[in-house]
Amino acid sequence: MLLIAGLGNPGAQYAKNRHNVGYMAADAIARRHSFSPWSRKFRGEIAEGTIGGEKVLLIKPSTFMNLSGESVGEAMRFYKLGPNDIVVIHDELDLAAGKIRLKAGGGHGGHNGLRSIDAHIGKDYRRMRIGIGHPGDKARVHNHVLGDFAKADAEWLDPLLSAIADHADLLAGDAGADSTFMNRIALATGSVAPKPGKPPKADAGAGGDKPAAAGKSHIRQARNNAQPKILPTSGPMADMLKRMFGKKDG
Repeated sequence: MLLIAGLGNPGAQYAKNRHNVGYMAADAIARRHSFSPWSRKFRGEIAEGTIGGEKVLLIKPSTFMNLSGESVGEAMRFYKLGPNDIVVIHDELDLAAGKIRLKAGGGHGGHNGLRSIDAHIGKDYRRMRIGIGHPGDKARVHNHVLGDFAKADAEWLDPLLSAIADHADLLAGDAGADSTFMNRIALATGSVAPKPGKPPKADAGAGGDKPAAAGKSHIRQARNNAQPKILPTSGPMADMLKRMFGKKDG
């Protein structure tokens, strides 16, 4: 069994916050795979379903972000799961908006939801970090995280959430499929840049001849255009030439 926890804060006023992108991902997975309706349990909302032939429990802690570990830990103990059976989806300031990372273990990086989960179940669970970007100024971080996604963000957010839901079957496999999952997400969202092709060959010109070397073409042209010299037929110069090259009288 796999437990997927999407982190966020409960309440309509927080629903569109960047901090609630974990909730949004959990909702997208539930819709895509026709999970059961959400119900209240384990200090959160849960939905059950099957992905890739494996039973999956989705949970959205209702304890507020700072106490997320209470909800996740309670569900883990009830189903006798280990940290390796858990994927936590959360927002990440230190990733560019729309980027995603998935790995097992690591630190909380100052994220209060992860800090709470670490305290309740340890650090060996898998973490799916969804980038929300950094506002660039530490003083603006609080309002950025607890602010709503802008309308323009839908251009990358909606395709990303859809891709996560579409490829959630890879989450139900072992951790070895994590790199495949990230590659699929990158391809689906168009965040993989195509490899640059070879530069085109220089135009050889008509007939396939190589272009003339710089600095020499004008010389060749001058030679082609040169006119034959006309020798004088009369006057002192003509008399001199006759004496030099003409036949001697017998």
